[in-house]
Amino acid sequence: MRIIFVRHGEPNYALDCLTERGRIQAKAAADRLKEEGIEEIFSSPLGRAAETAAFTAEALNLPVKTLDFMRELHWGSIDGTPVPADGHPWDLADMLAADGRDLTDPAWREHPYFSNNLVTAEADCVAQKTDEWLLSLGYERCGAYYRCVRPDDIQRTVALFSHGGSSAAAMGHILNLPFPYACGLFHLEFTGITVIRLDRNPGMQRLPCLELANDGRHIRGSRYHRLADM
Repeated sequence: MRIIFVRHGEPNYALDCLTERGRIQAKAAADRLKEEGIEEIFSSPLGRAAETAAFTAEALNLPVKTLDFMRELHWGSIDGTPVPADGHPWDLADMLAADGRDLTDPAWREHPYFSNNLVTAEADCVAQKTDEWLLSLGYERCGAYYRCVRPDDIQRTVALFSHGGSSAAAMGHILNLPFPYACGLFHLEFTGITVIRLDRNPGMQRLPCLELANDGRHIRGSRYHRLADM
């Protein structure tokens, strides 16, 4: 199975919708995704992600199924004690790197940047719910990897439209990357496309394959790029 993660287009955060540029980006992403063989479309319930997904859904004549757990993450102090960068996980990842800290450390939750940060529990929740979602699609988490429990070996493709933080949490969990490392590694751009492939053979348990990461070529050097700059 192939999972296509797509970040939403440029948003108006105050209104939780896309800007005009964001709608141009979403249309470009829909045109880019038309030949991917997508059979199901999933989205965060937030407006900016759902609106982005709607362009691809219309192009493919498919419904959009909502995954509530993929709404954007919250960050900040749990108890009011100040957290550097107000708990912003991307800034914290950069700060850890600047300090020479190992971003692949599995004990990242114990670091002062994350031990009192709302984002830690929310990222863990996304990881847990991602496993439940993948099980519904025929992939059972076994330790660090996934076993195909589907009865056939047909290659299926699904698309998931969401946000920078929730996507980093889900993709990092699937690929066994600690959340801070996934935030720093991916830095997803608007409508950036990432593809992860799980083995399609029944009973097989193998390493997930990262086919593509944060691809934004559909909005660069194209007529959509020129339109967005007008």
